[in-house]
Amino acid sequence: MSTQQGAKTKLDSGAAAPPFSLPADDGGSVSLQSFKDRKLVLYFYPKDDTSGCTKEAIDFNGLRKEFDKAGAAILGVSPDKTASHVKFKAKHGLEIALASDEAKAMLEAYGVWVEKSMYGRRYMGVERTTFLIDRAGIIAKVWNKVKVPGHAEAVLAAAKELA
Repeated sequence: MSTQQGAKTKLDSGAAAPPFSLPADDGGSVSLQSFKDRKLVLYFYPKDDTSGCTKEAIDFNGLRKEFDKAGAAILGVSPDKTASHVKFKAKHGLEIALASDEAKAMLEAYGVWVEKSMYGRRYMGVERTTFLIDRAGIIAKVWNKVKVPGHAEAVLAAAKELA
């Protein structure tokens, strides 16, 4: 189940989460298979250490124990290099996992690498989006064009409701 928006495919709830394998901030790699039998909060954000992205990461990080109790792992993904993630996590005391998609293949597969516009300038970038993926790898809920205030709490509530 996906909807067309221009040439981009947007994933909707009920669709299978596209598989991925990316370099992680811990020096290893992370894949959809890494979260088999767990719920996954997969959030995409534009750039490390920018105001909205920092607030979002801190919010998710602050609720990580609650997400864990709900059986949900958290993974943040941006096109930044892994080294940038390491600095970002250290600077803000983050304990959530971050992965790097410099090639933007996963960003495209999830439909979050989109044309954006600011001050009349068009450019490609990440649309802040969160996916809640169930234990079977099916997308249970999608938050598009995320506004950060209250978002992590809303995702936590949905994760608690998901079997």
